Amino acid sequence: MNQKERAGILYTAFSYFLWGILPIYWKWVQHVSADEILANRIFWSFWFMVVVLIATKKWKEFTVLFKNLLQRKKQLAALIVASLLISVNWFVYIWAVNTNQMVEASLGYYINPLVSVLLGVIILRESLSKAQILSFCLATVGVLILTISYGQIPWIAFILAFSFGLYGLAKKLIKVDSAIGLTLETLTIAPIALLYMLFLMFNGNSSLFVVSFNTDLLLIGAGAVTAIPLLYFAKGVGAIPLYMVGFLQYIAPTLTLILGVLVYDETFTPTHLVAFSFIWFALALFSLSRVRAITARRRSKLSA
Repeated sequence: MNQKERAGILYTAFSYFLWGILPIYWKWVQHVSADEILANRIFWSFWFMVVVLIATKKWKEFTVLFKNLLQRKKQLAALIVASLLISVNWFVYIWAVNTNQMVEASLGYYINPLVSVLLGVIILRESLSKAQILSFCLATVGVLILTISYGQIPWIAFILAFSFGLYGLAKKLIKVDSAIGLTLETLTIAPIALLYMLFLMFNGNSSLFVVSFNTDLLLIGAGAVTAIPLLYFAKGVGAIPLYMVGFLQYIAPTLTLILGVLVYDETFTPTHLVAFSFIWFALALFSLSRVRAITARRRSKLSA
């Protein structure tokens, strides 16, 4: 492993670490409603990314791309869909964290890789290997165990997994730098976020510039905590193999699960352990099958 790959692993792992501990930040502002947190997160993320693009000399590239998108209806529609999907994902995650449902939120991001592959099969007509089919079966057993124990479908986990999976599909139609991508997505929905923030202010229901200086800093800072992990991810992911990214992505839900159970005293029963064990084993099998497939492709290229 060369120095570039080692740095890539560190940057990527650090980005997932930041995403994993992000619930701590939302807990600091849990006295604010999830919808207001979301509006501030979108609005301030856009302005933070504007500063980043100017500082990294990508602003011109952003404006050119934005003008091109306005003339391409298919890509513009994909951008709008991606913006709405990530907004739904962010809202449900913030709401889940601040209503003490981090265990179920972590489940959503554990099953997200499998959901993404499932969407690829349904929408992109991709095929599955035997190991991937077995992974789906094991994960399904885990989800069924939780569903039976809850007495209802773990809808928080499913919304998080499917919204992020569909977001990934929409992003495939807009192949741009991740920093520019986030700026475009937040720009698309920022006017709505601003209007909602003004609506709350005029009706006396806003927390921004009303509750405390610390609350103001945290709401405005939501833009930075959204963008910084993404920037580290973008810096690291290009330097490491895709299968390594697949392994590292489980850092985030694992940290969220640990925080939920050990720090915020959420319930994790023996039934949870059995269900999660099925899902963890499914993910291990799924990840190993991906590594084997990538290794086989490399060998065939070398022998060709």
